[in-house]
Order: sequence, then structure tokens, then C-alpha cells
Amino acid sequence: MFRQRPAELFFKEAARKKVAVIARVPLASGLLTGKITAASNFAADDHRNFNRHGEAFDVGETFSGVPLDVGLAAVEELKMLVPQGASMAQFALRWILMDDAVTVVIPGARNAEQAMANAAASALPALSAETMAAAREIYERLVKPYVHQRW
Repeated sequence: MFRQRPAELFFKEAARKKVAVIARVPLASGLLTGKITAASNFAADDHRNFNRHGEAFDVGETFSGVPLDVGLAAVEELKMLVPQGASMAQFALRWILMDDAVTVVIPGARNAEQAMANAAASALPALSAETMAAAREIYERLVKPYVHQRW
């Protein structure tokens, strides 16, 4: 949800050429789980602590390159779009799976329960056009200025 540029051309070309698309880091380093807050603390060896500005490797690997405060604001707005009975993480995963060009999504999981919840996202009903448009508007307004030109 925080990297929408590939859908503009890359996804279409991949589909046309019958090339698989693997969406990795789909939950923006946990930001799109809705569990991270401004008060969240990360271990010293956690990239979410030491690579927020690309100090150690590509900034896009941490929170999808979005400044934490901006990402948190976007997540708060996205939470209002989450279908009843789904988690924020499931919503984000289902959103990615809405594009037919995406072959597989690889979210992280810390335990079997999270892995099963992530897998259940594929069984959620398709998101409405209105929900997709609302998510896109949040991206355009809050996230796009930080990432769209980069990835």
C-alpha cells in the first residue's frame, strides 16, 4: 500500500510477458499491521531503529521508505477502510492481492498464528472500488511524495 508505482507500468508489463511478481515486505516493516505507534521502541539491532534514513542500507527497506510519523498518519486513515472481521495486516495483504499481476505476497510472521492470519487474507472478499480508491487517495496525499519517485 506504500509502494504503488510498480502498478503503473511494471505490473502491466509483467502480466503481458507472463512474469511472476513477488511482493515482498508488504507490511512496511510492520507499520501496516497497525500495531506500531509513535511510542514503539525497537531493539538496537532492529533496522526499524537504525535504518530509518538509509544509514545502513536502502531506506526503502525500512517502513517502505516512508517517515514513521507520515506512515503512522496514513495507517490511522487506512484503519477506517478495514473490512469488519479483518485485521489491518489482512487488509493490506488483500489490497496487494487485488492486482492480478501479483503472483505471491511474502509477509513476515513471528509465529504460526500470524502466518495463518496472513494466509487468511487471500480468502477475504474482494475490496470494493470505493475502498481501493480511498486507499489510493491516502497514498497520493500522504505517502507518494516520499516514495513514488524512488521505487
